[in-house]
Amino acid sequence: MAKVALHHIGKRYDDGTEVIRDVSLEIEDGEFMVFVGPSGCGKSTMLRMLAGLEDITRGDLLIGERRVNEIAPSKRGISMVFQSYALYPHMSVYDNMAFGLRLSGVKGEELDRAVRNAAEILKLTPLLERRPKALSGGQRQRVAIGRAIVRKPKVFLFDEPLSNLDAALRVQMRIELARLHSQLEATMVYVTHDQVEAMTLGDRIAVFNAGRIEQVGRPLELYNRPANKFVATFLGSPSMNILPCSFMGDSAGGARRALVGNRTVIGLGEHRQAAATNEGSIGIRAEHIDIGSAGVLDIPARVTLIEHLGEMAIAYVEIAGHAESVAVKLRSEKVEYEIGQEVSVGFPSQHIYVFDAEGTAVY
Repeated sequence: MAKVALHHIGKRYDDGTEVIRDVSLEIEDGEFMVFVGPSGCGKSTMLRMLAGLEDITRGDLLIGERRVNEIAPSKRGISMVFQSYALYPHMSVYDNMAFGLRLSGVKGEELDRAVRNAAEILKLTPLLERRPKALSGGQRQRVAIGRAIVRKPKVFLFDEPLSNLDAALRVQMRIELARLHSQLEATMVYVTHDQVEAMTLGDRIAVFNAGRIEQVGRPLELYNRPANKFVATFLGSPSMNILPCSFMGDSAGGARRALVGNRTVIGLGEHRQAAATNEGSIGIRAEHIDIGSAGVLDIPARVTLIEHLGEMAIAYVEIAGHAESVAVKLRSEKVEYEIGQEVSVGFPSQHIYVFDAEGTAVY
């Protein structure tokens, strides 16, 4: 396997469109790195640049200790698994997996051993004689992954490989990919817009936005200590509640309360370092908001919608001065509220995030 290093990578098309803006990142040998972000953020373009399918406008890309900017894709020591399975319909599973090796000149026992070893890892041995049309979506994706494994690459690249599968198959394939990474101890770079895939698969996550990396870190690090509002709202379901506000100081001059829409005052607690900003916003995740009957907690609210999701439900409530409903997570057995009901909510100060006017987290 190999370490991957991105040094000030940029990508600009001939029409002047800049899609990657000064990206630097170190991916360690054997690491499972996930690129996540909304559509059009540049994550897939960055992966294609790693693969050699897109030219690099500026910067240096190293795989191992070798600069590979001008090296052909077939010479980089990478294998890529695409969103579409791209299997040859007239070939068996065995021949689909062996195809790349045959093009590389591998023959006979060496080829057979490589294919059968990969098939064993992916539990495809009983399917080797079938053609793709006789396989399920998950089986086809495993064949595409097997085709990558047989080449024994330095780096595996995955471009949204599970997006064509239904929800149950995606869960199953996530488990299989995690097992595969543990078994191969391979360097893997995985692109997705699905935050659940990012949080469950990645050793680390790079959050992309508008061609830049907003933050890199371990999943819970990004979830619990987001660098800015973008990261805070992108990771987590439902999205973190963000409330624009102004900050008010106590008698010592420190900002200790948030005023939402000149209507609702929310205490921030002594530990909040909001004194550096007068205007900004606060954030709180749905699972951290307390809810009770009207008058029981600090903030009056009204229920506007309840989503039942099995073991969990999400109540959306309006509070004075805030245009959007605030999401509150509830366990299903504790759902005792109705749409239109007057309630009250509380924002525990230890779970409140503070963001300045530019959206940077204030810790």
